[in-house]
Amino acid sequence: MNPLTTTVQETGTGTVLRVAGELDYSTAAELRQVVTGLTLGPDRPLVLDLGRLDFCDSSGITAFIVARNHATAAQARITLVNVPGPVLRVLHVTGLDQVFTLEPGTDKRNRGAAGS
Repeated sequence: MNPLTTTVQETGTGTVLRVAGELDYSTAAELRQVVTGLTLGPDRPLVLDLGRLDFCDSSGITAFIVARNHATAAQARITLVNVPGPVLRVLHVTGLDQVFTLEPGTDKRNRGAAGS
């Protein structure tokens, strides 16, 4: 089991939140707490970098929705980058790929995940 770790990086164009490890029932509350503590706005979008996410269950997907709701309330954009193939498939099956902006990013582990 890889514990969940989050790293926040403030950039000149917004906030990047890197999520690594296992995102499940026992760790999703931690991500929700980090996300809802972020200051976002129309000029402070949120990027969730999932390139080092090893596992994600339905509680993790719910945490992404909480992040989207927090961003929307702040009139901020939210983008998911480096989405692992299994998570991308869940987003597609549930229709959430139409709700989130998805970008490939630069993590070589996840290149080609859209076609998985």
